[in-house]
Amino acid sequence: MKEQFYQYIQTLQDQICKGLEDLDGTAKFRQDLWERPEGGGGRTRVIENGNVFEKGGVNISGVHGALPVAMQTYFGVGEVDFFACGLSLVIHPKNPMVPTVHANWRYFEMYDKEGNIVNQWFGGGQDLTPYYLFEEDAKHFHQTCKIACDKHNSEFYPKFKKQCDEYFWNAHRDEARGIGGLFFDHLKASEEMSMKNWFNFVTEVGNSFLSAYLPIVERRKDLPYTEANRTWQEIRRGRYVEFNLVHDKGTLFGLKTNGRIESILMSLPPHVQWVYDHHPETGSQEEKLIKVLENPVDWI
Repeated sequence: MKEQFYQYIQTLQDQICKGLEDLDGTAKFRQDLWERPEGGGGRTRVIENGNVFEKGGVNISGVHGALPVAMQTYFGVGEVDFFACGLSLVIHPKNPMVPTVHANWRYFEMYDKEGNIVNQWFGGGQDLTPYYLFEEDAKHFHQTCKIACDKHNSEFYPKFKKQCDEYFWNAHRDEARGIGGLFFDHLKASEEMSMKNWFNFVTEVGNSFLSAYLPIVERRKDLPYTEANRTWQEIRRGRYVEFNLVHDKGTLFGLKTNGRIESILMSLPPHVQWVYDHHPETGSQEEKLIKVLENPVDWI
């Protein structure tokens, strides 16, 4: 399974990077290959200062070795070996009318001292973080997620949508990071779903990413915007940074397993603001967004 999934994310990385490059029109992804001293490595790709995308990364990694003590405590296990691989992406567009997007699809295995698999699971999802709310875009993104889920189980979309709303919650701000999408973790073999079934589901979601995001970018990338719009975008990016550094499990896992710091922190936007006690004007488009972030919406 691990070879099959790692092969899949390599191909998906190529497809997503090409789709984003084609849409941007000028910028190309820079590639870095890296190795982890304890075992494994990855392929980081970053795009910067394009026509459409100000900064973005589409990274894959496959790491293995002894599970660090901090993660042993987290998983409630003793000394075990592990393998983890995944694709993680974050795209920060230049135009404030275009939403930021994040996605991640990953696979994890744990082994006993004889090298037998004692635990394995999939995780991941995709979610949208707009700065200005276009309901048409929110509905399109969620509808694409629902179509992918419904091919496997009609209960998946509402379940994983709810988990996404709960996970990407900036508890210290009492608001959502964005308008959600899908989030799932610890997808393990059961009577209903084999690991192969889960592989088919997770790859279905991964394959839906470009059709979920690119049409939104096409619609919004050439809309006019003001310096005030840009300031708002940078203030909201500050909340994005807060979530990633305070709450995000993927960031914390990477830091605790001696992951490559440049790849872990590539999710951070290049221009951000923190304005003391900032509140949008009453009745403004900015306030409209905040009200939605305070109470997750069923978009379908």
